[in-house]
Amino acid sequence: MSQPSEESNPGGPSFLADPVTRRWLASSGILTVGLIVGGYLLGDGLLRARQADRSVTVRGLAEREVTADLATWTLSYAATANDLSSAQANIDRNSGAIRRFFGELGFPADALQPTGVNVSQYTNNGITTFTVRQRMTLRTQDIKRAQDAVKRQFELVRRGVVLEEGSGMSFAFTGLNDIKPEMIAAATKDARASAQQFANDSGTSVGSIKRATQGYFSIDARDGDSGGWGVSDTPFKKVRVVTTVHFHLR
Repeated sequence: MSQPSEESNPGGPSFLADPVTRRWLASSGILTVGLIVGGYLLGDGLLRARQADRSVTVRGLAEREVTADLATWTLSYAATANDLSSAQANIDRNSGAIRRFFGELGFPADALQPTGVNVSQYTNNGITTFTVRQRMTLRTQDIKRAQDAVKRQFELVRRGVVLEEGSGMSFAFTGLNDIKPEMIAAATKDARASAQQFANDSGTSVGSIKRATQGYFSIDARDGDSGGWGVSDTPFKKVRVVTTVHFHLR
């Protein structure tokens, strides 16, 4: 029996000439290419997703020393007598002495206003006594004059006015909204510096802000709260804010 020679099939194997086989091979090739491209894109996407998820959370601090722009002094005093009219007369004399004291210091009359009065009655062994308590409040933006008044408050004692405990001067800073933007910017800058240190240690760089929280502004005495009876506030304050910032890392 004779064997077929290569010359009898010059086009190569007969199955390659089959249209179905050619379509199958073409589809397989396209599928293979698609899998390769899809795998590359998927891997690249996961890599980019991991890179996008890299972030660091830091806190930034900003502090500023300010001087109070509002002084408030609530003076509380009392008088006791066996009849209400006598007690009230003593209170009126004290009120007049207080007004003269502040007037001599240069405060306008409307800077001092009565803010409360209380009358109590007590009977012991058939003897009734009346106590009248009065509160007057000084409110001023003249900080230096207010400090001078505190320094000279013992003059009120010489005039017969005995102030009750808790009659101290307090100072407040009301210009917070004017300095908020600059302080937030300073706190954010401080946070970025901390983030950069983390980035340097990890071989990355700091990107944009992912999210941030402003934080709470606090205004406290510059030199701390000394406390204690008879200790007045000071006009020297420290404003402080801490921000929490999440930075992307690249």
